Amino acid sequence: MDDDHLERGRAAYTARAWAAASDSLARADEATPLGADDLELLATSLYMVGRVDEFLRALERAHHAHLEAGNPLRAVRCAFPLGMNLAMQGEMGRAAGWFARAQRLVEREGRDCAERGYLLLPLALQHEAAGDYEASYEVASAAAEIGERFHDQDLFCLAVHQQGGVLIRLGRVAEGLALLDEAMLAATGGELAPMFTGVVYCGVISFCEEAFELRRAREWTDALSNWCEQQPEMVAFSGRCHAHRAGIMQLHGAWQEALAEAHKARERSERGMNRPAAGQALYQAGEVHRLRGELAAAEAAYREAREYGREPQPGHALLRLAQGDTEAAAAAVRRALGECAEPLPRARLLPAHAEIMLAAGDAAEARRAAEELAEIAGRYESAMLRAVVERVRGMVELAEGEAGTALVSLRRAAHAWQEIDAPYEAARTRVLVGLACRALDDEGTAELELEAARAVFERLGAAPDLARTTTLLEPGESPDRHGLTPRELEVLRLVAAGKSNREIASQLVVSEHTVARHVQNIFVKLRVSSRTAAAAFGFEHDLV
Repeated sequence: MDDDHLERGRAAYTARAWAAASDSLARADEATPLGADDLELLATSLYMVGRVDEFLRALERAHHAHLEAGNPLRAVRCAFPLGMNLAMQGEMGRAAGWFARAQRLVEREGRDCAERGYLLLPLALQHEAAGDYEASYEVASAAAEIGERFHDQDLFCLAVHQQGGVLIRLGRVAEGLALLDEAMLAATGGELAPMFTGVVYCGVISFCEEAFELRRAREWTDALSNWCEQQPEMVAFSGRCHAHRAGIMQLHGAWQEALAEAHKARERSERGMNRPAAGQALYQAGEVHRLRGELAAAEAAYREAREYGREPQPGHALLRLAQGDTEAAAAAVRRALGECAEPLPRARLLPAHAEIMLAAGDAAEARRAAEELAEIAGRYESAMLRAVVERVRGMVELAEGEAGTALVSLRRAAHAWQEIDAPYEAARTRVLVGLACRALDDEGTAELELEAARAVFERLGAAPDLARTTTLLEPGESPDRHGLTPRELEVLRLVAAGKSNREIASQLVVSEHTVARHVQNIFVKLRVSSRTAAAAFGFEHDLV
């Protein structure tokens, strides 16, 4: 009877029916303890259905069985995933112990072998975690060379995908993406062991997302989804898959579906004991809730994400801004930036930083954020990052009273977001385009842009943006402004209060040159030739 269970277990393993494989192999093991090879099959099956503790025990048994059978290098191949999974769970002492044992076994063999390459990978990850990307790349390169020399595709692809990721962080994006694509060819072609296939899939997609490489992230996420769908019993990696899908769905405007994917991602990640993936899923849910105006639900999701180790920024700072607490929002985003030194992670914080600083009245700090963001984008070529840069630049220029210059930046940003198929971001940008047109006294175009944006917000369910845009479109009962823009009215009021150009520039946080241009425009529109005459006109016509 145990032979029947064993054969059924092996057949289920081959068919990637992981639940059936783990059940049949476990039953066979109860009747007669499995040999080393079948214990490895049992361990992999347990891992794929999310039974991580049982996976670790089965793999440890396989390790010892290989040693007893006189196969130390096969024992090393069990020690490697043991150490890696323990490290992922934060059990660094036990992980280091397994790596040390494996190293001793390899050295005792006294010959060159592929297993030496596997034991280089934890060192490459150590260097990466310490921020020494050059060292990480060199170590991963050595591992890839060993994998290629011994025709070990698993080792080669694990090493190459590590190389690609650190090259992206070094700013060598094109080279890094080429290596990631190479690793993915093997993963999508079914050339790797099941566990390493999932590692490469999720690692490559994460690196693409980090580099704002949306097209590749979407393409490989679709491939990962297909791989997961072919194995409906699989729990491992499926949580990360749903989390990636949630982020892409949110960007493309499918918010309800994104929320459903985020909930699936959390459930699958918790079953697979993958806390980082669960934290990312919760953060993703918080983002959708915030954009829909469900602020209490967003607060709860961000709080839980933090408990899982996911820093909930910049979403949480933007939530505080939505709640009207600008001071708390500014403190939160400044703190997050202060803890973040890497360019690409900073690029995810800087747009929110600029937006919050403008709300806080600090245009100078918003300008510095826009400039840093542009500098980063110059090093990491990405259509999505370019769209972000142009939008932030235009937002700052508009706040500084440079409506004409802002309009050029914002038009480029709106076009880029439409090309990417990001309707919410495109609509937010069109609101700014409308405000720039209004500042240039082109009310007709302003209304067209605002109405188009409002239609998108209504379709998406973006309640806060819908309310703000509707307010902007409502006809007011303001008195005749005599052609002055809102910024020019501000300047006129300060002129009437006796302020110099330098004082006005300091108060509005703009350059003296900008103030001088506004003053000259006021003179032309009011048909006056002096500051005194402009002030008198303002008092006479209830403008000040």
